[in-house]
Parts: sequence; structure tokens; C-alpha cells
Amino acid sequence: MSLNEEEIQQARNDLIELKIEHRDLDHAIELMLDNAYIDQLRLRRMKKRKLKLKDNIERLESMVIPDLDA
Repeated sequence: MSLNEEEIQQARNDLIELKIEHRDLDHAIELMLDNAYIDQLRLRRMKKRKLKLKDNIERLESMVIPDLDA
């Protein structure tokens, strides 16, 4: 799939936002684990969201970073 410059720039911007959200979620999970009381359901949801973010980050990175084998 070939992207034009505008699409590449939008993907880069989205990538930055996803990385920030992923980092913030990682920090929130760490804080939650430091507490004596852990809401297991909320923790599972946060971890699931973090994994989805990681998948989206990897997908966008593959779009904006040229494949070296091609």
C-alpha cells in the first residue's frame, strides 16, 4: 500500500499520540499495582487497552517506515 505525503504525516501524528497514550497507560498500571487494593477488572481492561495500542503502534510503524526487504 502506497501512501501519499499527507497520509504519511497523518500516520506519524497518530503514531505519536498512540505512543503517548501507551506510555501514560503503562504509568497508570504501575501506579495501580503499587496500591494495596487492586481492582482486577480495571487492571485487566487497562492491560487489554495497552495491548491494542501496541498493535496499532506496530501497524502504523509498518506503514510509515519503509520495508527494507522491498
